[in-house]
Amino acid sequence: MRTAQRRACSALGVRPDLVPGPAEAWGWQGRTYGRPVTASDGRAWLRLAGSLTDQINATFWNGSLEAEKSLPPSIPRPRLRDVHDWTEGSWSYRAELYDYEPERLVSATPTLTTAPDLPPAWWTNLATALTDITTVPTDRLSVHQPFLDRAMPRYLGTPITTEAPSWSTAHGDLHFANLCAPTLRILDWEGWGLAPTSYDAAVLHSHSLLAPAVAARVRHELAHILDTPAGRHAELVVITQLLHTGRDLDLLAALRSRAAHLLSRPLLQK
Repeated sequence: MRTAQRRACSALGVRPDLVPGPAEAWGWQGRTYGRPVTASDGRAWLRLAGSLTDQINATFWNGSLEAEKSLPPSIPRPRLRDVHDWTEGSWSYRAELYDYEPERLVSATPTLTTAPDLPPAWWTNLATALTDITTVPTDRLSVHQPFLDRAMPRYLGTPITTEAPSWSTAHGDLHFANLCAPTLRILDWEGWGLAPTSYDAAVLHSHSLLAPAVAARVRHELAHILDTPAGRHAELVVITQLLHTGRDLDLLAALRSRAAHLLSRPLLQK
């Protein structure tokens, strides 16, 4: 990926940034790579994705580009300036050049274990942004109903209605490692699309469960989203997904406890 990064820099007319700060950021399983660069008009952020050409997931591959075309300016995010695509043998690469984001990440990891200091305006702006996201028309999918039909009864341990009360557009991965503060910015739009209504708030809450004060704050600030039939269903959807992946072992017990609360009965371990 670093070799591909040098080609991307040349194609986009930028150079690696030597100013002190975050040097580089790797995505899940090394699938993406990002770092600050210097463009003709100042700092920018270069994001590079690579995949075997015959294994490209079009939803994720095109997500950032489609987000730039579809999302309104009211949704706070770094703007995508330019894109460069190329192939080398059986591999495809996409380089995306963004405005540089000076705000800090709320968390270095998706799951919170300590409470960040977030100002009231941050929460207000988040609630507004979540509402604005839901209104964006799209036929992209962040969540797939056939998976819910299979996984929800299995991981929740009970027959359950898997159909959501409604669906709306979501960021799709709204945890604290994709949010900046003290001024709100929302990063990483590759997986946005339709999901059960209230999905983003449910993702944020589920990733807050190891920091009870933050989880309580999420429930308070987003009560109009979470404290609804759609919100409770969305929480069970997200809990199912996280139990299915099982990537964060420390979070599993808290997820089961929350599911038991929502279902009003203990959750059998799977």
